[in-house]
Amino acid sequence: MYLGPSLSSLAPDSGGESGLVRTYQAWKGSNVFFLGGRLIFGPDVRSLFLTIFLIVAPVAVFCVFVARKLMDNFPHHLGISIMVIVIALTLFALILLLLTSGRDPGVIARNANPPELEGYEGTEVGPGQTPQLRLPRTKDVVVNGVVVKIKYCDTCMHYRPPRCSHCSICNNCVQKFDHHCPWVGQCIGLRNYRFFFMFVFSTTLLCIYVHAFCWIRIRKIMNGENVSIWKAMTKSPASIVLIIYTFISVWFVGGLTVFHSYLISRNQSTYENFRNRYDERVNPYNKGVIKNFMEVFCTSIPPSKNNFRAKIPKEPAITSRRISGGFTSPNIRKPVSDIEMGRKLAWGEAVREADGSEGRTNNDDNVDKLGGSANHVTADLSRILPPEGMEGRSISHHRRSSWGIKSGSWDISSETFASAVGASKQVPGSSNGNLTQENQQVQTNLKV
Repeated sequence: MYLGPSLSSLAPDSGGESGLVRTYQAWKGSNVFFLGGRLIFGPDVRSLFLTIFLIVAPVAVFCVFVARKLMDNFPHHLGISIMVIVIALTLFALILLLLTSGRDPGVIARNANPPELEGYEGTEVGPGQTPQLRLPRTKDVVVNGVVVKIKYCDTCMHYRPPRCSHCSICNNCVQKFDHHCPWVGQCIGLRNYRFFFMFVFSTTLLCIYVHAFCWIRIRKIMNGENVSIWKAMTKSPASIVLIIYTFISVWFVGGLTVFHSYLISRNQSTYENFRNRYDERVNPYNKGVIKNFMEVFCTSIPPSKNNFRAKIPKEPAITSRRISGGFTSPNIRKPVSDIEMGRKLAWGEAVREADGSEGRTNNDDNVDKLGGSANHVTADLSRILPPEGMEGRSISHHRRSSWGIKSGSWDISSETFASAVGASKQVPGSSNGNLTQENQQVQTNLKV
C-alpha cells in the first residue's frame, strides 16, 4: 500500500536525543519523502498515479474483454498463458516504475559552506579594506586523457563532478544527470537510469503484446462467424479501443526505447545530447558499443551518498527582533535611521511647542516669555531657532533645507536672518521698541 508520511514522522524524533532530526526532515531540496525517508520522489510525484493508471486501466480492459475470450479459442494451457504473461509484464513494468521513481537518482548533498580557495583571486586592496575573494566558476579535470570543465553550483556550494548537473525541478545536483521525467516524477541519473530504460522497454513490449492479441481476437471472430473485418470489429469494440490506444502509446515508449538505446551505444546522456556536448570534440566516456551497454546493465549500482534516515543536529532557528516597527535579522547592524527617527520626533515636538507658544502670545508685544527667561522669539523665528534643550542637535526638515542652516551648528546667514526679521516686523500689534529688543536678544543667543 502506498502511504504518505504521517504527522509523527514529520516531527523531530522524540527521545533522549533532543535537538536531532532525520536528514530527510531537514532536506533543502524539493523532494517528497515517504515511509520515514525510505522512499524519495520528486515534487511532481502526483504524476506517478497518472502513469500507473495509464498502464493498469488498459491491461484490465484487455484481461476482461479480450484475454478471457481468447482462453476459449486456444487449448487450455495456451489460453491461460495469455492472461499470465500480460499480468506478469504489467507487474514487471510497475516494479521498474517504482524502482525508477522511488530511489535516490544520485543526489549530491549540499555543502553548508562554500569550498576553500585553492589560490587567491582578487584585486589588491588598501589597509583597512576587506579583500573580495572569488571562487573560479569552472575548473579543469582530466577524464580518460581528455580535459573536461566542471562548474561551480551556487545553490549546492560545491563543484559538480563530471556529467553532474543541477535539476531545477528537484533543486538538487544529480550525478550523470540525464533528464527529469515528469511521467515518473523523478530525476533520471546514475542510480536509476538502468531501471528507467528497462521500464520504458517493458512498457513497449506490453503495448506490442496487447496490440497483437487484440488483432488475434478480431481474426478469431472473422473465422468463427465468417464475417468481414468491419463486422468483427463491431462485435469486439474493446479490441478496437485497445488497438488505437496501444498504437499511439508504442510510438511514445517505443521511440524512447530506440532513442535511449542509441544514447547508451554512444555513452551519452539526454542532457549531453541535447546540448551537443560531443559534436565537435571527443567523448571521453565512450568505450565502444558492447562496453557501453555493459556499463549500464552489468555493473553494480554505486551506493547512495545520502543516508536520509541518519540523525543530524537540528539547525538553530534564526530569531528576529523588532526595531522601529519592523523585523530584522539579529546579524544586521542597527541602522542609522534610528537616530534619524529620533530627530524627526524632536522636530515635531518643536513645531508643536511653537504652535502652542503662538496660542499663548501676549496681545501687547506678541512674544512668549517662557517662565521669565530672556529667550524672546517671535512666532516666525521660532520655526528657525532650536527649541529649548535641543542645542547641539541638527534638525532636518524637507521644507527648511534651503534656509542656510549648516549641519551640526546653528549659524544663520545674515540674509536669512534679515528676511526672518523683516517678516516678523509685519506682525500686527507689535511695537518697534519690543522688536528691536527681541532682535538684540536673538543675536546674542546666536552668538552663544
